[in-house]
Parts: sequence; structure tokens; C-alpha cells
Amino acid sequence: MTVITVRIDDETKRMMEHIRINWSEFIRSAIRSKIMEERRRNLAKAVLITERVRKRSRGEAKAEEIVRRFRDERGGST
Repeated sequence: MTVITVRIDDETKRMMEHIRINWSEFIRSAIRSKIMEERRRNLAKAVLITERVRKRSRGEAKAEEIVRRFRDERGGST
């Protein structure tokens, strides 16, 4: 397990001492939650980008069709 250090002010430390929880586990859990939140946000962005690209390309020829047409027009089939 990797160790990280977090600096807090003295007042926060005093307040933490009055609350009986496992602060290390709390912080690990908060970090995991933030990671999952960011992953979901990134996935949502990717879906939106994909939808925009897909909508723009509707009605247009597929790349394979364009290449095939270009090759046919120049007289080659490869």
C-alpha cells in the first residue's frame, strides 16, 4: 500500500480528534468516490462526443464507400 501525506491546519486536527472515526479509511473512501465520479463524468463526455459525431455523419457515405468510389473512378480496384 502506498503512503500519502496530507497537511491540515491545527484547528482541523483538533476537531478531528473529537470525532471517533477511522480517518484513513474515510479519506481512502473519499478518494475512491472522487475517482468513480470522474470516470462517470469522462464516460458521459465520451458518449456526448460520440453522439455528436454520429449525428453529423448521418446521411454521409461511409469511409469505405468513399474509398471504393474513388478507386473505381480512377480505374483501379485495389
